[in-house]
Amino acid sequence: INRLDRVSSLGYALGYLGGGLLFLVNVLMTTMPHRFGLPDAAMAVRVSFLSVAVWWGGFTLLTILWVPNDPPPTERQPWREAILNGIRQAADTIRRLHRTKVVALFLLAYWFYIDGVDTIVRMAVDYGLSLGFDKTDLILSLLLVQFVGFPAAMAFGFLGEKWGVRKAIFLGLGAYLFITCWGAMIGNKEAFYILAVLIGLVQGGIQALSRSYFSRLIPEKDAAQYFGLYNLIGKFAVIIGPALMAGTGLAARRLLMPKSPTLSQMEAVGHLAARWSIGSLVILFLVGGILFYAAKEKNGVK
Repeated sequence: INRLDRVSSLGYALGYLGGGLLFLVNVLMTTMPHRFGLPDAAMAVRVSFLSVAVWWGGFTLLTILWVPNDPPPTERQPWREAILNGIRQAADTIRRLHRTKVVALFLLAYWFYIDGVDTIVRMAVDYGLSLGFDKTDLILSLLLVQFVGFPAAMAFGFLGEKWGVRKAIFLGLGAYLFITCWGAMIGNKEAFYILAVLIGLVQGGIQALSRSYFSRLIPEKDAAQYFGLYNLIGKFAVIIGPALMAGTGLAARRLLMPKSPTLSQMEAVGHLAARWSIGSLVILFLVGGILFYAAKEKNGVK
């Protein structure tokens, strides 16, 4: 079981390292296009998109060639029958959640707190821009998250092994509560850099250990079906968070904006609304943490 934590953490760690290296090359390519034999930044951006496609394609090819897979079925199903079978399997997995309360609770908890994690990832740049930070500072912050996330994700794997996977996930949730609260109060780029480091320290770890913890809860023979549902819930994240931020921001503007505001008043209210918006994500981590506390097997996964 402990090996699951290490393997999952290593997978996320390598993902952060690979993504960070390519992102760094793309940033350098865009800021110094002539060093790469490119005429301007616009062309560098185009080449960056192409490099991402080559990167994904190359590593996908390595996976196809080197990673062993189950042999294909001897008889091929018609595509309509294959689609219907897939829908039936998904429906059967969802029905079985009623008989496995702990799995259902965990998936609900995961949906809430991973929505908060992914919302912070996707909205961090917009939040920094709304506070008036320079684009260069924001790019450097994103690079910090990637390269700090590489060793931190592996460290979380060992932490899950030594300390217990549930305790390690709770540590990540507690860290995100602090990050969200403090992020709503920062006012300079140095604090934004520190915030990026803190996010990098826990982001990959909570993702990796959530996956390995889920693997403990499900029947091994049906792992593919359950992980299909797990991934589906992950794809449907970043729905509550942006809506919560938008609603909070709009409410803050309506409450705080004077009837005939000056330009400086509009900017001040806009900054305050942005802080309220990011602070509202605390709700997702609190709800996710409460549900995760309830998602505990009787045999006691540590």
